[in-house]
Amino acid sequence: MRAEIQAVAEAVEQSLALLRRHLDWEKSLFRLDELNALTEDPNLWNDPERAQKLLREKNQLDSALTGTRQVEQELRDTLELVEMAEAEGDESLIDDAQTTLAALRERAAKMELESLLSGEADPNDCFLEVNAGAGGTEAQDWALILLRMYTRWAEQHGYKVDLLDETNGEEAGIKSATIQVKGHNAYGWLKTESGVHRLVRISPFDSQARRHTSFASVAVTPVIDDKIVVEINEKDVKVDTFRASGAGGQHVNKTDSAVRFTHIPTGIVVSCQQERSQHKNRAKAWDMLRARIYEMELRKREEAASALEATKTDIGWGHQIRSYVLQPYQMVKDLRTGVETSNSGGVLDGDLDQFLQAALAHRIKGQGDEAAA
Repeated sequence: MRAEIQAVAEAVEQSLALLRRHLDWEKSLFRLDELNALTEDPNLWNDPERAQKLLREKNQLDSALTGTRQVEQELRDTLELVEMAEAEGDESLIDDAQTTLAALRERAAKMELESLLSGEADPNDCFLEVNAGAGGTEAQDWALILLRMYTRWAEQHGYKVDLLDETNGEEAGIKSATIQVKGHNAYGWLKTESGVHRLVRISPFDSQARRHTSFASVAVTPVIDDKIVVEINEKDVKVDTFRASGAGGQHVNKTDSAVRFTHIPTGIVVSCQQERSQHKNRAKAWDMLRARIYEMELRKREEAASALEATKTDIGWGHQIRSYVLQPYQMVKDLRTGVETSNSGGVLDGDLDQFLQAALAHRIKGQGDEAAA
């Protein structure tokens, strides 16, 4: 078998071996049988919360085991195809097999990485907030581009996106916006995106076509379950109501339905104007506030307070996690992992996987090094 094909096949096999080890294969098979029996019990739904928890665990475990088996089978089938193609001297078939193997390698590596999303809140939905830095229209346009980038990434991966709050810029773009990304491991994948993002380009708002540098910050927090208790003293929360500024027709602009909460001890501010009902916006704002406070405690327990502090610094030079250069050349570079690409258009259209995977692997490695120390 050709050396390059053998190398790719071995990389897939290595990822599968690590995946099986992390899943503790025999133990996972036993647990899945146990969960299947439990979820078939007609009395299960007498306790809806327990039922949902068991079903979620069952579906996640079944997906991991089934996905691993599928990659193993496809690897065997492809290697058999290679042997047959080589025996017959069919170069086109060998080329097809190489393409299939390359895709399998990426798939297995992603599954291996996703199996490491074992943090307390990793499986949860998340809130993602974008804020424009200093710089007026240019920065506000950049914030809108980032919001669109994350929305496209989420939709491409089958996640649902709800726009919860948006404050438009004076001329273009947005001053800030918050979305909720709904789906399994949404927080686990996006949590490393918190930080400052820097854009360099010829400004479309500059009549002299000069190059501008703009900044926007991103903050990602997990949506937390009701069973996670976060104590908030209502006396510590300042509540403001105002008229929604987004879409929604005349009704939404005639009532003070939008809500802003300020948590005085921490300075955390959240707002929601998704619903026409102030009551519903209050409920969602409480969820967002609980999530932000919970994330602070979660990061402390994970000994990652420095990462949290990075999201609180000034939105400007020295604090960025990633640079996006559109002129005089095309490059997106992550300053933490060194991963870079010249396909800046693809990245801004939601092609973020290489950055998310590298940042997650970097973070997991860092936690492992700390534990070893």
